[in-house]
Amino acid sequence: MTAQAGGAFPPQLAPREARKRLRALRRDLPDDEREAAGRAIRRELRHLRVWRPGRRVAVFLGMPDEVDLRPCFPEAWRRGVRLYVPRILSLRHGAMAFVPYDRDARLEANWFGIDEPVTPIGRRVSALQLDTILVPLVGFDAQCHRLGMGAGFYDRALQRRRDRAQPFRRPRLVGVAYSIQQLDRIEPAPWDVALDMVVTEHGVICRGDSIPGISLPRE
Repeated sequence: MTAQAGGAFPPQLAPREARKRLRALRRDLPDDEREAAGRAIRRELRHLRVWRPGRRVAVFLGMPDEVDLRPCFPEAWRRGVRLYVPRILSLRHGAMAFVPYDRDARLEANWFGIDEPVTPIGRRVSALQLDTILVPLVGFDAQCHRLGMGAGFYDRALQRRRDRAQPFRRPRLVGVAYSIQQLDRIEPAPWDVALDMVVTEHGVICRGDSIPGISLPRE
């Protein structure tokens, strides 16, 4: 189901209002649909070979209404995948780093109520040291532009990925979302970092695929 097909959005909507409505749609998903969609998304990630032995993969410990990636972690660890998760360094400056996430990691909630490992900052890695980053989002479009929460943590953390001129760019950026979060178009700002693909319960959407939805102007 797209946002347009569900009749929940007008043709044009400001990003702040779009975030509010998209989060409400995501929050109101029936439990059985959420669980089924989560299982389908986790299967797609396996088909993408995200959990390849020896890889460094950034995951997220999301909010209750976001896609739950935790069932993937035991398989990833068994395969020898090194997992990392975001950790906020400065709320004022919008600074975020990626820190190791191990089986026995002790967690505590950050300013937004999202779990983070209590890990020495000295163990952090940059985005360019990772093979794949699974990115949470509020909305996305056919070009794999991402509408986030609006704080800019990921855009700042991925700035060097955006600025690299080489044809081969690492890490691979994979958005993870429910299909109801798709939009027709998001006008990117100069500092935005486009995703390489988005995984939903209906499959993998690569940049350039055609997705019906609504048009979203950028703030």
